[in-house]
Amino acid sequence: MLRKLILGLALLAMPVVAAAGSAEKNVEKLQSFYKEVANAGHFEKFDEFLAENFVEHEELPGLPPTREGVKQWFTLMRTTFPDLKFDVEFTVADDDKVVAYLTMSGTQAAEFLGIPSQGRAFHVKTVDIIRFEKGKAVEHWGVVDSGVMMQQLAGEAAKAK
Repeated sequence: MLRKLILGLALLAMPVVAAAGSAEKNVEKLQSFYKEVANAGHFEKFDEFLAENFVEHEELPGLPPTREGVKQWFTLMRTTFPDLKFDVEFTVADDDKVVAYLTMSGTQAAEFLGIPSQGRAFHVKTVDIIRFEKGKAVEHWGVVDSGVMMQQLAGEAAKAK
């Protein structure tokens, strides 16, 4: 009887341990993505991080909500903002999802969404939610303070100060 109880408790605990381990691995994978791909521009590594069936839930105007669309977005951003950087302030993980709160920044070197380059920098807060399967991102939801970004690039924030 005691043996069955101990075995039952051990089996109940196993999924919790497995989930915690995969959550930690997902956080490490996301941090590696920011470091190697987003910040360093090693776009040839996209396929190591994003699954073939990846779905982008954040609106990327004119781009498909796929892994290929995300590649195109990062290419556009890196071309427009050569010093593009994502500074992760903290992450929270739960099972197959990781939430990252970060600051995205860069200095404009080319026209961006109709705003001519004047060499202005932007710094905005961003929240990314990524769902993982088998060590790869399969979905992304994101929120970027794009209004503040556009103000900073257009110089409106500088004029207000």
